[in-house]
Amino acid sequence: MSAVLVTGADLAPQALALLAGHDVVYAGKTPTEEDLIALCRAHDPVAIIVRYGKVGAAVMDAAPSLKVISKHGSGTDTIDKVAAKARGIEVVAAVGANAAAVAEQALALLLACAKSIVPLDARMHAGHWDKATHKSLELGGRTVGLVGLGAIGLRFARMADALGMRVIGFDPFARNLPAYVQSVDLATIWRESDAVSLHCPLTQENRNLLNADTLAQCKRGVIVVNTARGGLVDEAALLAAVRSGQVASAGLDSFAVEPMVAGHPFQGEKNVLLSPHIGGVTSDAYVNMGVAAAQNLLAVLARQPEAA
Repeated sequence: MSAVLVTGADLAPQALALLAGHDVVYAGKTPTEEDLIALCRAHDPVAIIVRYGKVGAAVMDAAPSLKVISKHGSGTDTIDKVAAKARGIEVVAAVGANAAAVAEQALALLLACAKSIVPLDARMHAGHWDKATHKSLELGGRTVGLVGLGAIGLRFARMADALGMRVIGFDPFARNLPAYVQSVDLATIWRESDAVSLHCPLTQENRNLLNADTLAQCKRGVIVVNTARGGLVDEAALLAAVRSGQVASAGLDSFAVEPMVAGHPFQGEKNVLLSPHIGGVTSDAYVNMGVAAAQNLLAVLARQPEAA
């Protein structure tokens, strides 16, 4: 029975049912490269389902039978796709499987920033009543700029439109956009947005897309939301912009280094809302991503049967 390595501690039962003809091996919640190499050498998997950790050339070389790397989600930046292509290994992703979950997290962060939910909650629990001194931001009629108009970005766009927001977006690959999304260039995103939400994959070309220069081009008091990849944001520049008031508040679900370690500059910053990259972690998305990851790898294996 051929092996499938999961770089995580579990997989949805519905996904496991699809993989019944394979020996499923788990790497645990926080697998290191050394862990993955050792497991590949021990089990020589034909497929890897990537949940946590990174899969690079050394891991691939430790599994000579490897034919496919399947992402448990949509972002494949943790997989060395150049190395995979050079070795004839297909890389597939569960595109759209967690779109609803991540879009809802982005909306939750946007609303929490606009309505000061977290600080007001803390003040209330401390016995304060700030009705006479506090004013929240009304989102209706304001402009939200989206960078990335794939399944997640468009799902978020639909919700923002329902709130009465003007939706502008940048995505050079997007086609046939709905009428409520206005396609613009990045300069327009920075210049006209009252809130900016990132929904694009991380590439070498867009790393630190949100930096001191682009933040300076934004309206003063802009809200920043990132549920995509931490590497899209220059974290030091964002922190400086929050402290100066150029950015009113930021809602972040992803970070340059994960997990975030104690003492990170964002910790304790009152106008930075943090969540531990859980935008796509819902019970529904867990099943959807697992099933899609399993289906994707099985489809590749069906095209590339094991040698007799």
